[in-house]
Amino acid sequence: MTGNNNRRAVRKAVIPAAGLGTRFLPATKAMPKEMLPVVDRPAIQYVVQEAVDAGLDDVLMITGRSKRALEDHFDRVPALEHQLEESGKTAQLRDVQHASDLGEIHYLRQADPMGLGHAVLRAKIHVGDEPFAVLLGDDLIDARDDLLTEMIAVQERTGGSVVALMEVPQEQISSYGCADVTPVEGEDYVKINGLVEKPSPEDAPSNLAVIGRYVLHPDVFEVLENTPPGRGNEIQLTDALQTLAVRDGEGGGVYGVIFKGRRYDTGDKLSYLKANIILASEREDLGPELCAWLKDYTRSLPAD
Repeated sequence: MTGNNNRRAVRKAVIPAAGLGTRFLPATKAMPKEMLPVVDRPAIQYVVQEAVDAGLDDVLMITGRSKRALEDHFDRVPALEHQLEESGKTAQLRDVQHASDLGEIHYLRQADPMGLGHAVLRAKIHVGDEPFAVLLGDDLIDARDDLLTEMIAVQERTGGSVVALMEVPQEQISSYGCADVTPVEGEDYVKINGLVEKPSPEDAPSNLAVIGRYVLHPDVFEVLENTPPGRGNEIQLTDALQTLAVRDGEGGGVYGVIFKGRRYDTGDKLSYLKANIILASEREDLGPELCAWLKDYTRSLPAD
C-alpha cells in the first residue's frame, strides 16, 4: 500500500492505568501497580519514556481510584529539588526532574472498570479525529527495540490500525488475544484477518499473541461505542479491532508488526523479577557487582 499525504500524523499516546493490580497484592493494596519499581524508577515511567522517544509527547493516562501517586510522580516537587540541589546531589536531582519534564501528561478517570475497550473509549474527547497510540503499562519494551516507531510508520502507510504481535508457545496462547494473519507481499508487516480473545490452544488460529502496543485509527471510537460487553462482561478492544479488520476503505483494516525483541511483562511476578535483574545487570553502576553476585549465587543452587 502507498502512503496518503492527507493522513494525520500520530502525535498522542494513551496509557490505560486503571487496573487494580490484584496479582501483586498485598504490595498493591495502597500503591498503584504501575508505581512498582523496576530497578530505581516506577514501571510506568518506562512506558511514558517509550512514548516520548517515539515522538509522542502528548500523553493521556486513564487512571482510577487510588491512582494519585501516578500524578504525583510526574509532577514537580520544588522542596525536594531544592534540598537535592543544596546537598549537591546533582545526579538524583537530574533523575527527579527528568520524570516531570518528559512531556505533556494529562489524566482522566475511568470510573467503572469495564475493560480495556472502555478505557480507550474514555480517551475520545482528548484524542479527537486523529490516529493515536495505546501503550499498556504492564508491558515494558526494551528501549533498544524501536517497536512503537515501526508501528507508527505502518499506520501512516496503511491508514488502518496496527497491533503488536509476538510468537508465544502454543500452550500459552490462552493467556492472550490471538491473531489470524496473512503475509503482505513485499512488506514487514502482516494483514490481520481476525482476532480471538484468549482462545484454547486447540482453537487458536496461530501462536501470534497480541501484546500491549497499538496504533489505532480514530474510527475505533465509533466502533467501541457500539460494541457490547464481551468476555468477562467487559468492552473488549479485541472485539472492536475484529470489526475494523473486515472494514474496507479509510480507517478499515488491521495490521500486525511481529515483535522479536525484548519484552517484560511486569504484571506477572516472575517476569517482573526477571525485568529487574536483567535491566539492573546491564547498567554500568549496578551491573558488574550484580553479575558477579549472580554467578556466585547460581553456583550455590541445587542441581536439577
